[in-house]
Amino acid sequence: MDVKTALIVIDMQKGFINGASAQCIRGAKATVPACAAVISHCRERDIPVFFVTRRYRADGSDVEHTRFERWREGGRAMSPGCPEEFSADMPEEFGLCARDYRIIKPRYSAFFHTELDLILRRLGVNTIVLAGTTTPNCIRTTCYDGISLEYNVAVLSDCTSSNTEEIQQSNLRDMANVGAQIMTSEDFISGREIRDTVSLARENVER
Repeated sequence: MDVKTALIVIDMQKGFINGASAQCIRGAKATVPACAAVISHCRERDIPVFFVTRRYRADGSDVEHTRFERWREGGRAMSPGCPEEFSADMPEEFGLCARDYRIIKPRYSAFFHTELDLILRRLGVNTIVLAGTTTPNCIRTTCYDGISLEYNVAVLSDCTSSNTEEIQQSNLRDMANVGAQIMTSEDFISGREIRDTVSLARENVER
């Protein structure tokens, strides 16, 4: 099977990037330029780009219980009526493209209760490249779900972010240990091969 790739950009929204937001991930803002470069690269090469993001209802009824109190007391980011700087909007650097896919997710993983897997399979995608925030939560759960669903998974280390460098590196190591391929945005843009371990396993199953 030929490798067909899609880029999955997770939760790169003002409410997670702006330093004044209660939901801010401290390392997220610094990754915006690298994410923008990868997004542009994929659009130029007709690699599907998926923006998988989070939006909350104004009453908070769909906010994760583990972050509800902080959300309520910290400006109700990513919900209608919240301050613009805490909104669900993406950075202007990403631009707009009608060919991009936009998916709203209800929890951490981009696959959980979304149409992502269905669309990827319809497109014939077998390899996903992950960017966005936050590495220990949304990136990691999407990575594990992607591997469980039989996708090759690559994670862009400089396009993902955590609240501390220690958390970032620890989670990148964990994902590498379960089979994710860790690379930089420069690696990806320059054409570094993403190994098709899914096809390799299928082709070598003993019959």
